[in-house]
Parts: sequence; C-alpha cells; structure tokens
Amino acid sequence: MTKIFVLDTSVLLFDHHSIHHFQEHHVAIPITVLEELDNFKIGNETKNFEARGAIRVLDKLSTNKGLNRWIKLGEHAGKLRIVVPNQQLQKDAEKIYGSAKNDHKIINAALMLKEKHKEHKVILVTKDINLRIKAKALGLAAEDYLTGKVEDMDSISEGTSALHNLESALIHKLYKDKTIAENGILKDQKVANGYYILNNCKDSALARYDEKLDQIQCIDKQYAYGIKPKNAEQTFAMDALLNEDIKLVALQGVAGTGKTLLALAAALEQRNRYNHIILTRPIIPLNNREIGFLPGGADEKIAPYMQPLWDNLKFIKSQFRENGKKRKLIEEIEEDGTLEIAALNFIRGRTLANVMFIIDEAQNLTPHEIKTIITRAGEGTKIVFTGDINQIDTPYMDEQSNGLSYIIDRLKGQRLFAHVRLEKGERSELANLANEHL
Repeated sequence: MTKIFVLDTSVLLFDHHSIHHFQEHHVAIPITVLEELDNFKIGNETKNFEARGAIRVLDKLSTNKGLNRWIKLGEHAGKLRIVVPNQQLQKDAEKIYGSAKNDHKIINAALMLKEKHKEHKVILVTKDINLRIKAKALGLAAEDYLTGKVEDMDSISEGTSALHNLESALIHKLYKDKTIAENGILKDQKVANGYYILNNCKDSALARYDEKLDQIQCIDKQYAYGIKPKNAEQTFAMDALLNEDIKLVALQGVAGTGKTLLALAAALEQRNRYNHIILTRPIIPLNNREIGFLPGGADEKIAPYMQPLWDNLKFIKSQFRENGKKRKLIEEIEEDGTLEIAALNFIRGRTLANVMFIIDEAQNLTPHEIKTIITRAGEGTKIVFTGDINQIDTPYMDEQSNGLSYIIDRLKGQRLFAHVRLEKGERSELANLANEHL
C-alpha cells in the first residue's frame, strides 16, 4: 500500500532534504508548515538555514506547477502536495485541543487526508514527541523521522574491547616489537582503528589494530602539553588524537572523562603541524532566547556559552609556571589568532584547510550538520567531535538521531576514523559520585 506521509515543520527544520526520503510513498505538507517556515527563514542558526533550504527545495519542485495538486517527486518516487484543511472533520483537533496552536492545524491536515484517501495509510511524521502523542490520541498514525536515525545502538555504546586468555609470549612480543601481525587474534572484533586491552592472568597490553598494515600496534601512554592520560581509554583517545593518519576522531563519554581537555592538549602539542587550531561548540540558547537578545557585542553574547572551553585552556595553562615557555606559547597563539575559540554558528561557511578543528557538545548537532562540517575539511585537516549522547539539549533529537551517534554508526571501521568511548570520570570523586548515583 502506498502511504501518505504528512510532514511537520520540525522534520523540515531537521533535514530540508527530507521530502525526498520517502521512496515511492507520497508526501504532504500542511499549509501551516509553510507559514512556520516563513517565520524561521531569517537568522544565522541551523534552523534558519534549514528553513531556507526547505523553501528552496519546494520552489524548485513547483517550477511551472501548482502545489495544490499532487506533483511527481521524481522517477521511482511518490508525489507531493500542499494540504489546506477545507472540510468538516469527524474528529477536529482544534475543537478538542484548542485553536491557538499550529500543531492542531497540522493534525487536522493529516486527519482530512485520512478521511479523504481511505485507500492510503496516512502517517504524521514529526520530531515533536508530544505532537505524536496528541495525533495517536485521535487515532492518527504518527512516527518519528527515521532517516539518519541509528537503529543499532550497540555500536555506539560499545567501549574498549577486551581480549582475555591470550598467551604471555604474544603479549611480550607485542611489548618488545611494538607491532605484531594480526593473524586472527582479534577474530570477529577486528575493526580499523579499534582499540583493545589484551590480557591474561599475568600480563596485559593496550593495542590498536592498523588495517592498512594488518597489524596490532602496542599503545604507550603519551603526554600532550602537560596532560597525561589517567586510564586506558584516555590513553587510546590520546593515541587517536596524535595519530597523523587518523583524520576524524569521535570521543564519547560522560562529563568529567576528559574528552575536551585531551583534544585541546593534543592540538597544542601538534601546533606546528597545523596552521590553525579552532575549538568550538554549538550554541544552545537557554529558555529558547536567541543570543541576539543578550547584551553586548558578538564576543560578549557568546562568552557564557564558550566558558567551558576557556576553562579547559586555563587548566592546561596552570600546568606550567607563569613565566614558563609553554605557557607563553599558548598566550602567543591566542593573541595571533592561531588558537581560536568561537561559536559554531560563526564558523559556518569557512574553509578548513590544514586545521585542527575540535567540536565540543557534538551530540547537539544534527546528522546533516555533522556531514556539512566534515565535507568542508580541506587538505591536512583533522576534525575531533566530543560529546555525551545522554546529555542532549535540543528538543527534537535523542540518543539515536543526533549527529554524534550518526557518525559513529556510519563511519566505524573506516581507515580515517577512530571512536573512543571514555567511561571513567577523572574530574573528581564528587563528579564521579554524581555520574554513578544521580
């Protein structure tokens, strides 16, 4: 049965190409959604770019055509139309829930299609959980937008692989030669740039699998600008961050595991390898207030959001004497712009050539935003995403639909990519207590 998917505004603001992701099925957009897109089209935030993108897609599709009738979306694809509720409904969302909200008009558009096209199954697609519940309460099928959603969360939640009961001779050889042929040691756990703890009752070793050479490499603890890894996962993270051959790194873990600190320390350690170090994070306004309402210039507006990044830099500085050479070097690259801390909103559109680019709080980015960032990488650039998929601050994303989960799921096993999950908090005993029991 060909289905009719009715798209809510939240779907188009999440992915402006969503219209084309329903295969042979039809897509309907309530007229109310166009009004809401019009309200979102002005601004420099992601939702504004997505709104403008959706409007352009609709404009292109409707060239020399009217959208008040079904139009073909393409070969082997369904049809599209804009829906205007224009009939009495057996169930009227505006009468039941009230007429003040656009959400209820969108539900009514779907209910009208359901009454009118009994030969099709009509499904409301929205990222708004409460809207889905309201629709289902009226007997209307409703679901989340599934494109880009990670189905198998095991690949995201998996941490370091541990291989037990290995021969002591093999572990000793790895320590001595620093590399050994893989020869089936990793079995079904073999993955490019996968990190492993090899052990038996007496010995253990930290290792990474090099797919290019088909070898297991011994991993030693490496210092980076005064920061020393405190556990196995941090050792693995530092290895990935300092490895020239790994161009994309995803560090996942709860607060206090050292994700951002390690990334920044590694960037400073490699300052001569890159022309520019950029540390950034997406701005998530508190209480839904735009940063334009905040007092001061651009730097003053974003300063509260960037403070955690400055705190990490301040901690690294504190590792050295006030007049120490390394501390002065940090201050110099801050002053000359080599090291830059900026909001992600202000990085958009820039070319990232020969740059170490660290994006903090990446769980608050959409899959489309993540792809946009990575595709801007020029020659010699390394990109690091850090975040915690359990700490999502945007209303229309969850553990399965955020950008950090998306790249880990899609890129795991690729030669240029490494994923490390940090599990042990190193900030303080108090922070660990909160993470474990609250």
